Amino acid sequence: MADLPLRKTRLAEPETPGLILTRRQRMGDQLYGQILEQIVSGRLPEGTRLPAEVDLCKMFGVSRPVVRQALQRLRADGLVHARQGSGTYVMARPAERLASFAQPQQVAEYLRSIEVRLVLEGSAARHAAERRSQTELTAIEAAHERFRLEAERGLMTPDADMAFHRAIAEASGNSFYASLLEHLHEAVTGFMNVSLHLTRTSPRERASQVLREHALILEAIKLQDPDSAQVTMQFHITQARRRMVDRSRDE
Repeated sequence: MADLPLRKTRLAEPETPGLILTRRQRMGDQLYGQILEQIVSGRLPEGTRLPAEVDLCKMFGVSRPVVRQALQRLRADGLVHARQGSGTYVMARPAERLASFAQPQQVAEYLRSIEVRLVLEGSAARHAAERRSQTELTAIEAAHERFRLEAERGLMTPDADMAFHRAIAEASGNSFYASLLEHLHEAVTGFMNVSLHLTRTSPRERASQVLREHALILEAIKLQDPDSAQVTMQFHITQARRRMVDRSRDE
């Protein structure tokens, strides 16, 4: 990837010193959210170099491990990139309307759930391709059709999206997959809600891409191809994360 030009935009300091820990939010998530908010708003455009770790500690009144945790998450989500000997730079900017659908700290939590979903749902799809019954395949097909019809009307909902993913987990032949997915229900449906809001307010091609990804997963399970089922599910989840954090995917 070509280096982006260095920008001198400053990271705005918090209005009050330090971060105030709220219920169920980790300090790293809150710092992540503060930086994300400035990226989304455009105050930190692509190519901006972030302050050094020690300076972030002073600005936000947090420890170095908290700063490193936040930066690690931002890197994992493709928002920033560390250049050896140079610093950490903003690499992608979410659509500004993301801030209308979720608080930055919520986005941090939702994106963390993606790491678990990649393992959990990738494996569930693999086993579903190996073990699914005709009845279970029919349930997956019905969930996909419901989601498709909603997409045609521009009404894609988290319930319909979750029904597709749940049907695959239930077809895995191992009840723990469905149970674990249900345990993640709040984070998964929260992510889906934000993602689908972005999709509904994007060019139609974005919704078509989501449907194509679902169709590929379904086809792999139908053909009982476990390798393809796992890869297509993990690709779909990874693409969903990228669509949330990179506004260029709205184009």
